[in-house]
Amino acid sequence: MAPRLSGFTRASALGPITEFMERQGGSVLRVLNDVDLPVALLEQREMVVPLREQFRFLERAAKETGDRYFGARLGQVVKSPDLSAFGAWVCSAGTLRQAIERAHAGIAAMLQTSTNLDLSEDGDCVRWSIEFVEPETDGRHHNELLGIGYMMDTVRVYAGAKWCPDVVMTALPVGEPRAELEGIVRTNVSHGHATTSIRFDATLLDMDRPTYGSLPEPSPHGEEPQVPRQDDEFATIRAVLELAAHEHYPRIERVAAKLGTTRRSLQRRLAAHGTTFHRLAEETLLRRAENLLRHDKESVTEIALSLGYHDPAHFTRAFRRWKGTTPTAYRAALAGPA
Repeated sequence: MAPRLSGFTRASALGPITEFMERQGGSVLRVLNDVDLPVALLEQREMVVPLREQFRFLERAAKETGDRYFGARLGQVVKSPDLSAFGAWVCSAGTLRQAIERAHAGIAAMLQTSTNLDLSEDGDCVRWSIEFVEPETDGRHHNELLGIGYMMDTVRVYAGAKWCPDVVMTALPVGEPRAELEGIVRTNVSHGHATTSIRFDATLLDMDRPTYGSLPEPSPHGEEPQVPRQDDEFATIRAVLELAAHEHYPRIERVAAKLGTTRRSLQRRLAAHGTTFHRLAEETLLRRAENLLRHDKESVTEIALSLGYHDPAHFTRAFRRWKGTTPTAYRAALAGPA
């Protein structure tokens, strides 16, 4: 049986994590280093990250800050319209009901896989739930409460900045103290539920979005590539390899570990797709090198180091092998005649 593939999420799902960590007295750089994630994701918000890695990140951040409700506290400062092209598209819908429908329809392709959203109506109340279909448990409750924060902010786009749900339902144990968490989310909290949810008045669903001048309708997919499909093994492997290539020359052991498998198993899986780790790594580095040479102002030496090469000579030899020319000549050709 093939191993179960991890879901993916965008780096943008972490919200204003750098500023938040600093206010909490922690170091986001130390946390990223400890969980082996690239610093680049702080700036490149469209990057995709295995969902289990975000779980680990939030768990480590909670330990760094000594905050048992780190995810919940972060969730109260996030803004759904800032959640990549997906968030802007969701929150531009005419009514809250339409926004929730957009969230359900687009989350797997645009923001995050292994994530189920559900809306159930019961008389004059509705319950909006989030569930992560991931076996990992460390950091799960932080991610669930962070997700609830985004859901609450989506409602606030329509109901106003001071709105709070009637109750926040969590999957934490029934005996877990509630007072601190209730202070964070500013409403009642109930533990021991199968899924983490918010409950609120059903009349809010048909509230219109406040308009402030003429706002253009965002594209449903913006400029971002889609998140790898849950069942696409090759896209999953490639996405993790690209993540690993942001600060180091990608090593097969590192990629295999982030996929939750072994070096030998990863080699077999790639062979079944008609390729090798070395070939895929070279293709990844070539794409990044071409993009950096085309759009960045950095020197060839700086680009070589950012790609994990110890000196520009090694990068130049590799680039000549890939493209039949040097990085300097390639960049000059892109610039055209002086």
